Amino acid sequence: MRKIFAGKSRNKTFLGMFALVSATSVLLNSCNFKNEVNHDPVVRSQEHPAAEIVPKMDEESVDPDKRVIYLTFDDGPNQGTENLLKILDKRNVCATAFLVGKHAYGSKKQKDDLLLLKQNPLIELANHSFTHAHNKYTDFYKNADAVVHDFDIARDSLKLYDKIARTPGRNIWRLNNINVTDIKSSTAAADGLKKAGYKVIGWDLEWRPSQKMTLKGSHEAMIKKVDSIFLNDLEKTSRHLVFLTHDQYLRDADSINELDLFIEKLQKSNRFVFRKISQYPKINEVLN
Repeated sequence: MRKIFAGKSRNKTFLGMFALVSATSVLLNSCNFKNEVNHDPVVRSQEHPAAEIVPKMDEESVDPDKRVIYLTFDDGPNQGTENLLKILDKRNVCATAFLVGKHAYGSKKQKDDLLLLKQNPLIELANHSFTHAHNKYTDFYKNADAVVHDFDIARDSLKLYDKIARTPGRNIWRLNNINVTDIKSSTAAADGLKKAGYKVIGWDLEWRPSQKMTLKGSHEAMIKKVDSIFLNDLEKTSRHLVFLTHDQYLRDADSINELDLFIEKLQKSNRFVFRKISQYPKINEVLN
């Protein structure tokens, strides 16, 4: 090996330059790439490494020694949305925001936060209904047509044309290869969404709130849950974990810090990669 690296021929110099250009190309196409130049020393510091850069995903491209985590955040724009974006920017990690249509027009602050979400290349936007069922889930899911109409309104008002969706108050999956309904009375509505072309995504792990609507428990406890799910193969798709929490739980300093540490420790372990939900296996297949 010493002999190989000792030479300094023009050919090897050219190959070195070619490798550098290729590496730069991968960086530019990563979901972690930011269009704007960021001079924040915290992001650039080696103490806080960014999420691993990966090419556009297909199931075969996943390193067998790695696991994929999809960070998803519901109910935005809402209190805590701006704090969420600061964490993602700091860690340079991608995520998906499932938006509620009426929240985008609830206040000037929410309108401003929607603009921040749309402008941030680390964030992908998806549909979480227009009304959020008015938080009356049992009544909402009784009328399948009304459910589809509610999602259509959110799709049009927020311009979410890829039709990736998550149902409010229900952990429902409707993909070609996954069909899960947590509460049977919601089955007709879930089937109606699939028939209308929506790709409905639930979750594998939720970070729930305390009674004060802050994140409950520590980042260490959540990391143990992540490890347990992967160890016992409890994901809907093996080696792919969809993680859920909500923007509005990120209002206090402790919750913000816990989520930040959760992402940082996962990054530093070098066992995980982060991707947007549109890169979930087989999600882009045409629904039958």
